[in-house]
Amino acid sequence: MARIAFVTNRDGNDELYAMNADGSNSLRLTDDTALDFAPTWSPDGTKIAFQTDRGGNMAIYRIDALGANPTRLTNSTRNDYGPVWSPDGTKIAFYGQLVSSGFSGIYVMNADGTHQTRISGDVIEAWSPSWAPDGTKIAYISYPDSSYEIYTINADGSNAARLTYSPADDQAPAWSSDGTKIAFQTNRDGDYEVYTINVDGTNPTRLTKSP
Repeated sequence: MARIAFVTNRDGNDELYAMNADGSNSLRLTDDTALDFAPTWSPDGTKIAFQTDRGGNMAIYRIDALGANPTRLTNSTRNDYGPVWSPDGTKIAFYGQLVSSGFSGIYVMNADGTHQTRISGDVIEAWSPSWAPDGTKIAYISYPDSSYEIYTINADGSNAARLTYSPADDQAPAWSSDGTKIAFQTNRDGDYEVYTINVDGTNPTRLTKSP
């Protein structure tokens, strides 16, 4: 049965748990005084990447599906957040925030933590990475002027492209399973709604209409 990883403070501290998709067989995965967040499954379901402030600053860790073998993947003076696995499970993207300036960038590393590379170049604000289904591109958010916008970039850091141009905030990009569209949230209509766009930024389409 499919498993769901989640965060709960039912034991007094934010820890990672997993349960079956029907809510049964809940299992505590982490047991640490630090705060553990943002669990994400590897594509083969054998490991979970997450962010935690063990050691003082926020870092990316990896554990086995049953909670064994916690392994720190990033060791930096920056804070690292939001790990997401590549579709083939060989790499993890995340965003790192410099403590000194607060500026953030998109990084990609091997699943064992080696070869950490900043792919967002000199862009001083980039976060919320999301892999394309074929693993060739990553969508992310940047702040080019006065609002949050959606961008894509090749996984090797080439060909960054801005997809949205709105005075409102466009956030939380997520690819369609066929890789032809990106869903995102935006407050361009006053409250936050879900839109889609083509991967070249054309044809913005509003999907939800709710107060």
